[in-house]
Amino acid sequence: MSATPAFAPPARAAAADPARPRRTVPTLLRHLALAAGAALALLVVSYQLDSFRNFQLATVAAYLCATAGLTVLTGLCGQLSLGHGALMATGAYTLALVQNAFAERDVTAGWSLILSLAVAVLATVVVGAVVGVAAARLRGPYLAGLTLAVAVVVPALTVTFDGVFNGEQGLSVPMAPAPEALGPYFPYERWQLWTAAGATLLCLVLLANLVRSRYGRAFRAVRDDEVAARLAGIHVARTQVIAFVVSAASAGLGGALLAVLAQSVSPGAFGLTLSLFLLMAVVIGGLGRLAGAVWGAFLLVALPDLTHSLTELFTLSPAAAQRLEGNLPLAIFGVTLIVVMIAAPGGVQGLLSRLTGTLRVRWRRHHP
Repeated sequence: MSATPAFAPPARAAAADPARPRRTVPTLLRHLALAAGAALALLVVSYQLDSFRNFQLATVAAYLCATAGLTVLTGLCGQLSLGHGALMATGAYTLALVQNAFAERDVTAGWSLILSLAVAVLATVVVGAVVGVAAARLRGPYLAGLTLAVAVVVPALTVTFDGVFNGEQGLSVPMAPAPEALGPYFPYERWQLWTAAGATLLCLVLLANLVRSRYGRAFRAVRDDEVAARLAGIHVARTQVIAFVVSAASAGLGGALLAVLAQSVSPGAFGLTLSLFLLMAVVIGGLGRLAGAVWGAFLLVALPDLTHSLTELFTLSPAAAQRLEGNLPLAIFGVTLIVVMIAAPGGVQGLLSRLTGTLRVRWRRHHP
């Protein structure tokens, strides 16, 4: 009589391996379906809104690339970054330089913008890899100090090398008009929304699949306990560099899209304040959740309008109004951050998830 083996037969273990890729296929299809649904919704909404609101939604899409990338880096991998505004500046200036090079050669084909965006992302990946290698050796305040230095140095370089970057004046970004097939009276802002939303949805699909892959699990393991992750066979430094590179690529795409929307780029648009706003936005939206990055991006666009509305409520001199409008956004962000951390530590998305879970439990109790 043969003894029962204490381990799984090789055939059963081999049969379990092919099942792993099968679980990723429904995930990819689900993300593609969500992206297709969001694209269809934006297509319908773009015809219902005026040009200014279309431009605002396009700006939300651009910021969403940066906040989603920062969510992956800080929320999932646990690396604090105060320099993502500089990474956005890298993508924006690279796109401006490539677009100007195309304009000098009278290249206006539709593929030129796609190539410019790709070059901008690639340039930001290189910068992110260099910073990421250094950041992987640092922890805590030292890491924050490094990224803070990047946020200060990169905009300063654009002023120092004014022969290339045109100093404080910045660079213009020549853009081709909307395709003629859309009609002679097609609003250009609607075309900007379609362009920015398409690039952003592609970025979100890639990030969402990365988060659900083994790399996402490695990110979370490193965030929770580096020693335990190292004992489990995870290369901590390499994982942190990968997270920084992915986050930098997303930020570079967001900066390039902002340059496309504004059709200009200047160092003042990518200062240290932007990096602080990005970090606070992902914390308020929900750190560690890509859905929280959406709320953070909306907040980044809605804040200037809110600030302008508040300053109009007071009768102030032009100088006082200008100082108030310049400092009020940071104050509002700070107060909102404090309130959210006290009332909802998981951010807006965490609060919504808890509410949804509570409603689901109550529904099951009353409808067994």
